[in-house]
Amino acid sequence: MKHLVLASNNGKKLTELRALLAPLGIEVTPQDELGVSEAEEPHGTFVENALAKARHAALATGLPALADDSGLCVDALGGAPGVISARYAGEPKSDARNNEKLLAELAALPGEQARGAHFACVLVLVRSADDPQPLIAEGECPGRILAAPRGTGGFGYDPLFWLPELGKTMAELDAQEKNGISHRARAMARLLERLADRR
Repeated sequence: MKHLVLASNNGKKLTELRALLAPLGIEVTPQDELGVSEAEEPHGTFVENALAKARHAALATGLPALADDSGLCVDALGGAPGVISARYAGEPKSDARNNEKLLAELAALPGEQARGAHFACVLVLVRSADDPQPLIAEGECPGRILAAPRGTGGFGYDPLFWLPELGKTMAELDAQEKNGISHRARAMARLLERLADRR
């Protein structure tokens, strides 16, 4: 497999995934460059949404498709914002409003126990739209939610997501550091293992 379509229009996800796939010589084209609309994401789990997005892009292009569904899961909020992380504060999507809503929700909860969280990522790779055996890989990155943002890198909830072992937020990491420890990097490592097993 030398070329696949990324079932996302998120430029920052594209940059991360291209960097992770570059060593394998796999060319990644985002679906919008091929005229593919965004798929519906009506499901309550990351894996169902990722699978729906991958099949949609593969059907529209005839190419193998890679989809990522990921988000922030906060323990004290029962896993929210979860699959609606990008739209937590409603439409139109806004990282700033999502972060404000998250801080407001957590401000009403007592103490440090309300701050545990993790980023979750599910990657799905299909060879075709009707692939009966999609490759599915999951990755998590544990951390805590700060009371105020720090850092200017990354996207989404990165400025609020504290990594205790590094003493930094996700937004304070450079691209190489982030690609070494992120939920997406961990999911990709597992996906590449499974891809190697299939070859």
